Amino acid sequence: MINWNEFEHIHVIKKLKHVLQTWWNIDIVFTDERGQLKGFDTDKVSYASPAVNYLVHKESIQANLAEMVSTTINELRQSNKQYSFKKWDAAGFDICVFPIVIENDFVGTVTAMGFFKEENIQGNTVQRIADVRERLATFGCTNELIEKSLGKLQYLNDTNRSHFCELVELVAQEVVTLHVEISSRENKITELNKELGNRYKYDNMIGKSKPMQSLYALLDKIKFADSTVMIQGENGTGKELIAKSIHYNSHRKDKSFVIQNCSAFNDNLLESELFGHVKGSFTGALKDKKGLFEMADKGTFFLDEIGDTSPQMQVKLLRVLQEGTFTPVGATEMKKVDVRIVAATNRNLREMVENGTFREDLYYRLNVINIRVPPLRERKEDIPVLVDYFLTKTAETSNKPKKGLMGRAIEKLYDYAWPGNVRELQNEIERLCVLSGEENKIGHEILSPKILETGDKNKVQGSRLQGKLKDALEELERDMIKEGLRRTGWNKSKLAKELGISRAGLIMKVEKYGLDKRKLARPS
Repeated sequence: MINWNEFEHIHVIKKLKHVLQTWWNIDIVFTDERGQLKGFDTDKVSYASPAVNYLVHKESIQANLAEMVSTTINELRQSNKQYSFKKWDAAGFDICVFPIVIENDFVGTVTAMGFFKEENIQGNTVQRIADVRERLATFGCTNELIEKSLGKLQYLNDTNRSHFCELVELVAQEVVTLHVEISSRENKITELNKELGNRYKYDNMIGKSKPMQSLYALLDKIKFADSTVMIQGENGTGKELIAKSIHYNSHRKDKSFVIQNCSAFNDNLLESELFGHVKGSFTGALKDKKGLFEMADKGTFFLDEIGDTSPQMQVKLLRVLQEGTFTPVGATEMKKVDVRIVAATNRNLREMVENGTFREDLYYRLNVINIRVPPLRERKEDIPVLVDYFLTKTAETSNKPKKGLMGRAIEKLYDYAWPGNVRELQNEIERLCVLSGEENKIGHEILSPKILETGDKNKVQGSRLQGKLKDALEELERDMIKEGLRRTGWNKSKLAKELGISRAGLIMKVEKYGLDKRKLARPS
């Protein structure tokens, strides 16, 4: 099924509609294969042509248009034509129907209206205008609205018709592209849900992208090893999940898994936490305390944010890694432990070694097996399955029906860079589920402002407008202005009126495209 409501909001389509309205006061509407208007919000949609704006709100006109478009689609099915111009008797002016074809199926149309195909050389131009005047009056238009409408109607000569058709056809192609893209995403989510128990899920980690598959393969290889592991990745990428996976898939899985964030304490407190202390070793040491290394004996010790440790602490950690021994604070006797170390950091330890802020010998002791966790922006194909997982998890926690994200919401999640990675995505999904209330379908409108703003910015700067389409539009605009200047003898006032823009705006475009008469006259 086509989600017609999506297309009115797509930046490329909005841009193309704006060009058609600016140049020729021509409007476009979407219809399904039966000719019924779609994506039509009477409160939000406005048209360049007052006549179109007035007529499309009339039920009788909508029914007449549906019949005409439906008939035209049947004609196009029987022919090899890409589009069809028709005189719309109910309105008096012309329309052009461009079919939307998906997998050889005519699923709807982009219908342009509010113009005359060509000026009648037999002298019936006056009659065409009279027809429109009569039709509008029949539907209750005021004289003021009729005159305003007639002033907007333009004729399309051969050149204009060619450019016009290219633009409207681009709208139809964009609809097809977006529909296929959204359908593909939805199909992928369905497939991923079925296969989530396979290699798209590794313990509590989720991802089907190539970087995640490589990560899973590496974790498989080190299952039965005792080597020290260094996990490097940005905040929110799931470094702790990887550490847990390493432990619970190893032969130490029945022993302790101990976690300590090295940035959580100053040196004195951290030393006591890691190595323990004896009674009376410092103020407040009221009894002997086991350190975390001792608690982790025969198990795995996950040292998070290892890059935040001081040089003094690094020396003590190096001894544990080299010899398996340590001395509790205030004690005189060393203790020996058998602990596998998994360390993690979001900092570049190699640079810290070069800068002298991290010991090189400790770095190499930790970096026996290096695991780099890819940030979410490098594995965006995992976003749909992560979203689905978090929606399921939220539904189970809240004991409510599972919600779903609409196409534009998913699209904007793709556009965002996710500096907080998977953790940020999880928080966003939880927020959406709360703010959506009882709605089962979540739209893009309630996404966090930072995601909406970034998505809009990316749309302007992204591939759709930075690539071929933008180039085509600018080339079309330049050619029209260049041809118009020559045709009118460089009469900018006359050409500006023809193009439906201000003289100042035309002068700016002439400068932008280097169309100054003197420049064009120079030999190349």
